[in-house]
Amino acid sequence: MIMNYWLIKSEPFKYSWEQFLKDKKTCWDGVRNYAARNNLRDMKKGDLIFFYHSNEGQEIVGIAKIVKESYQDPGSTDPAWLSVDVAPLKALKTPVKLDQLKKDPFFKEMDLVRLSRLSVGKVKEAEFIKICDLGGVDSGKL
Repeated sequence: MIMNYWLIKSEPFKYSWEQFLKDKKTCWDGVRNYAARNNLRDMKKGDLIFFYHSNEGQEIVGIAKIVKESYQDPGSTDPAWLSVDVAPLKALKTPVKLDQLKKDPFFKEMDLVRLSRLSVGKVKEAEFIKICDLGGVDSGKL
């Protein structure tokens, strides 16, 4: 099975990693950008996701997984808008800051760096592995 990797953003005051851990699972809804929606549509059960704190912190703080593939966003009557269900897997031992990624030429093509306003972005496998290493997590044990 081919694994895909993603990044989802949340402002910590609205929905933090800590709250996500308490909830054990959540519906990722409210996305109203077509590129981000297309990424939600392409997510498959078991895909891994970085959880990113935007605005406050601007850092990747944890790893989650897709537990339910895309379905109509329950907050919209428009079938064009989608949601997925996600569950937390593991916190990064050391959060990986956006500034750190921007300074490393390896990440210059990463959605998070290139498309800073995109709330749901793609992550290449090599980027995922390197960020896990930077965050003190063994990507091979997820």
